[in-house]
Amino acid sequence: MKTVRISLNSIDKVKSFVNDLTKFDTDFDLVSGRYVIDAKSIMGIFSLDLSKPIDLNIHAESNVDDILHTLAPYIVD
Repeated sequence: MKTVRISLNSIDKVKSFVNDLTKFDTDFDLVSGRYVIDAKSIMGIFSLDLSKPIDLNIHAESNVDDILHTLAPYIVD
């Protein structure tokens, strides 16, 4: 599992983020405090506080580099 910090601070960014994730046959979780949400669920994402960066857990054994390349626009340091 790999964890990265992402920022989803607009509705368009959330839509494109979910579309990018659905390209991969891997589980993704967003973790905000004590809440863990399926990152492929738009409704779930909107239940989180999107004003600050959130942790994305990538449950992948392979393709991690491809996933990180696709998610580069959302990743923050």
